Amino acid sequence: MARVGLVVNPAAGRDIRRLTGGASVVDDYAKRRVADCVLEGLTAVPDPPSVRVMPDRAGIADHVLEEAPDGLAAETLEITVENTAADTRRAAARFREEEVRAVVVLGGDGTTRDVASEIGSVPVVAVSTGTNNVVPSAVDGTVAGAAAALVATGVVPADEVAERHGRIDARAETPNGEKRLTALAAAEVSSRSFIGSRALLDPDDLCGGVVSRARPGDIGLPAVAGALESVAPGESGGVVLRLADPDDAPRTARAVLAPGVVATVGVESCERVEPDEPVAFEVPDGVVGADGERELELTDATVEFRVRSDGPRLVDVDAALAAGADAGTFALEAVDAPPAPED
Repeated sequence: MARVGLVVNPAAGRDIRRLTGGASVVDDYAKRRVADCVLEGLTAVPDPPSVRVMPDRAGIADHVLEEAPDGLAAETLEITVENTAADTRRAAARFREEEVRAVVVLGGDGTTRDVASEIGSVPVVAVSTGTNNVVPSAVDGTVAGAAAALVATGVVPADEVAERHGRIDARAETPNGEKRLTALAAAEVSSRSFIGSRALLDPDDLCGGVVSRARPGDIGLPAVAGALESVAPGESGGVVLRLADPDDAPRTARAVLAPGVVATVGVESCERVEPDEPVAFEVPDGVVGADGERELELTDATVEFRVRSDGPRLVDVDAALAAGADAGTFALEAVDAPPAPED
């Protein structure tokens, strides 16, 4: 039987951007409801796949399994739970080892990034329930589950509806040695020299960075780049941005830096970068972030960024559902009515 994995990050959607910006709160109840819908969506195909759910200490997985649709084979993935991001990475690695056919991920960019680090070539349906949601889609859980079922059962070939998203590797050479991180949509350089609340919000702090996608409808650095240069999510390469004071910069861009935060950003330069092409930033004192979150505190460092083309295989939910309809998956033959009784 085909199998689907489900990752629900209890911590997603709860950071300080609920206080400093306009991000909405996605509590455990909301995540349970979305996860319930995902399992219901798996039953959209005639022969539904089984599902394994990542365990958690918030009780989300337990609730989802209790409420699973009749006839759907659902169980908990057996892993150690530490209540950290390591749980997500550990679950993704197990799903890859067990050769699940698709994984549904409920979270934001950080959760999707953690899954991507271990999931390999398994197709991912990323559903937005986090704070920074550039990569995950704002899609109904039921529809996401149906898309995962179509891919997992082979009704819709994954190669037709899933494409590789880019990622960005950052390597920092510091007096104390080498530091690394990986981002999906954006790796940012900030002049503020402490991690603090982790959220990158103040445009005055941003020095620039590299993005693997650039669209004005995105959030953060990809939105700034998207105001000047378009790069589709599955397109190779990316954009390097070097920012400056808006009063002194040759160009400015008006962009959404975070939920509820719109700002005018000064752009010193905005240039396309090819896959694996190195881009260097000097960081006298600052932080390198990944997808809107501060990660590496640096002093007297040189940071080299490279856009890679081997990120997660993200499923286009609309394309999957359309292909499923074209295959006749949802069209049922009419049942003949019984003959009328004779007088």
